[in-house]
Amino acid sequence: MTRILGLIGSGSIGTSLARLAVAAGLDVVLSNSRGPETLRELVDTLGDHARAATPAEAAHAGDLVVATIPLKAYEQIPADALNGKTVLDTMNYYPDRDGRMAELDADDITSSGLLQRHLTGSSVVKAFNNIGFHQLFTLARPAGAPDRSALPIAGDDTRAKEEATRLLDTLGYDAVDIGTLAESWRSEPNTPVYVEPYRGEAPAGLGPKDWFRWTSEDPGSTVPAARVRELVASAVRGPSRAGVLPAGLGG
Repeated sequence: MTRILGLIGSGSIGTSLARLAVAAGLDVVLSNSRGPETLRELVDTLGDHARAATPAEAAHAGDLVVATIPLKAYEQIPADALNGKTVLDTMNYYPDRDGRMAELDADDITSSGLLQRHLTGSSVVKAFNNIGFHQLFTLARPAGAPDRSALPIAGDDTRAKEEATRLLDTLGYDAVDIGTLAESWRSEPNTPVYVEPYRGEAPAGLGPKDWFRWTSEDPGSTVPAARVRELVASAVRGPSRAGVLPAGLGG
């Protein structure tokens, strides 16, 4: 069982996952590219079940490890420290932040495929990439709750997907297996299951900054497993599913 969740990256999604993990009784080891000292305030907020470390230390410590950094930095993830481990990949391709990546633009590989190619000794599972950070926290529900939501996962290793499914259940979500990493495009930006189904209805006429503020406060909408399956099945592969970050809000 997962007792320690390692986090490589402690931005919005990483923070939400850390909060859910601590609430579920797990220990979390957080890291970022700037050093453990920059995470002191967040660790203090999370309490005794959290500590800060370097990315390599978080990789070694975690029973499961989440990679949640900008995609452009994926090659900086410490591959050797993750040998033999399951790595949950939350990353999406945003060209305005990450720069253009020819393989992704040509649909030659998925972003999780890139990460798996880098992490040759690990088993990558795509997860937590298709929901906003605030909704990820607010929509979590206990097993069996009538308003429990589901999230898609994808991976090439059955055991790793079973580990990911157990973690999702612990954190408050059902998991819907959508196939291999080659199929993980079905939950990438601009697909039907990406972000929008988990949001409420935004007020009309919001500018980019007001819209982002609204998404940071919206409690979200329940998306059960059956609906996730429908949305995933309706995805059509066309031009690269590169996301666009809200104008003026950076990466």
